[in-house]
Amino acid sequence: MASIRNLKKDIAFLANEVISDSQLFILFHPKQNADAAYSIIEDAVEMYNIMYSRANHPDGKDSPKLVKQHYKALRTDLLNQANSLFERISKLKD
Repeated sequence: MASIRNLKKDIAFLANEVISDSQLFILFHPKQNADAAYSIIEDAVEMYNIMYSRANHPDGKDSPKLVKQHYKALRTDLLNQANSLFERISKLKD
């Protein structure tokens, strides 16, 4: 099982990538969909806060099986949410 520290680093990395991509979009396209890009940034910060909190507080601390399932679900949710945010960034130009 991957370490919790690496999971937290992945959470921070993905959130920062979404934020930096949104800021780059605003920089290169200042008059197009800036409000939508700021909304994506807010959602990325919210994703970071929720995922980090979930990483710090696993379900079923007494059962290793439940903890493993919790972190597996957390990683899946993180990747799905980050992917949806990146897709929203991609659709901003349209």
